[in-house]
Amino acid sequence: MPIRSAGILMFKRTDGGIKVLLVHPGGPFWSKKDAGAWSIPKGEYDGSEDAEVAARREFAEETGADAKGSLLPLGTLRQRSGKLITGFAMEGDFDIEKLQSNSFELEWPPRTGRIQSFAEVDRAEWFTLDEASEKILPGQQPFLTELEKLLGATPSAVSSPADK
Repeated sequence: MPIRSAGILMFKRTDGGIKVLLVHPGGPFWSKKDAGAWSIPKGEYDGSEDAEVAARREFAEETGADAKGSLLPLGTLRQRSGKLITGFAMEGDFDIEKLQSNSFELEWPPRTGRIQSFAEVDRAEWFTLDEASEKILPGQQPFLTELEKLLGATPSAVSSPADK
């Protein structure tokens, strides 16, 4: 059975168009990566849990904020690894200055026996749809496309020249 993950692509409407919230993974492997490294807040769940419940829990764990509001299904994507990610969209607002992520432990540097703690998410940012297309992990790009369809928008239609 494939590993399952669920997450929420939060979006907000601004004078400059639609913006989406993406998070950057923490830890030493991602510290110098930017383009193609960002993600929707998401995490794994087992088959006994509902994907929507898991998505809300994972959003809270990775951002420190509750995901209150209606969720719009964005579908399920199969990643190259075989993992299945179920995405939801939710209109809302999140103050990125209040980011509080859970953490994980890792032996770092490797083979030193030294265990360090790292934030699972080291930062969050609001991006226009055009910017998000460049920042998001390639395997999650279809979530942006599906959001555009749901909102009846295209990147050029929802972002102003000032946002670029």
